[in-house]
Amino acid sequence: MVFLAKLADGDVFKKVVEAIKELCVDCNFECGPGGIECQSMDNSHVALVSLSLSSDGFSEYECDENITLGLNLGNLSKILKCSGAKESLIISAEDTENVKLEFENQAEDRKSTFELKMFDIDAEHLGIPDTEYKCDVTLPSTEFARICRDLGTLGDAVTLNATKSGLQFTTNGDIGNANMILRKNETAEGPGSVDIELDEPVSQQFALRYLQMFSKSANVADRVTLSMSPETPLQVNFPIADMGSIKFFLAPKIEEDN
Repeated sequence: MVFLAKLADGDVFKKVVEAIKELCVDCNFECGPGGIECQSMDNSHVALVSLSLSSDGFSEYECDENITLGLNLGNLSKILKCSGAKESLIISAEDTENVKLEFENQAEDRKSTFELKMFDIDAEHLGIPDTEYKCDVTLPSTEFARICRDLGTLGDAVTLNATKSGLQFTTNGDIGNANMILRKNETAEGPGSVDIELDEPVSQQFALRYLQMFSKSANVADRVTLSMSPETPLQVNFPIADMGSIKFFLAPKIEEDN
């Protein structure tokens, strides 16, 4: 059994782990000939993360048979932080006991090797159904992170109201209220634009703390797409250039009758 994956820039994988470690403590990285997949739910079963990294996105990739790397993300993060900026990363495993992480900086002739113990993590692989969403909003990921941060200063929940005029973010808190709206700019193009595709109006409420966790993936992707349908979990999709994506799913809050 041999598994090896090399990234010329290990910072990419480091940022991926940082983006998902607050949501999930332990993860099974399912490695196969086509790449690496990872699914995990938070402890309250409200949110789910689905990570997909294609083998084509690695500078070297070898996996002759399926292997599961059961890792504690906190421990993995600690080791990844031992790497220097722009160092290459090789992840390898020859058994189910340990995974080897190698960092190399050829310019400075430096190489570091760490071994991390693997765990047998009992986690159910959930099938994510293909959903035709009624609304897709694509915007700069930094803008999404800013909105989540700003709204979090006032309230615990945010209502997303998608109409033809745009996507409205509303929150009500003890110290005040906030209302933000993103409108599609018909003439704007490129990474700073907002694109809205709407089949029908959608209004849902979500817990802000989860959206704030998701927004940490702004370090990985320039753009993010929010996809909504009535009575359906929100999908927050961060595409990772040339590699794959991090997708988060969040169940809507059920508004209690007064």
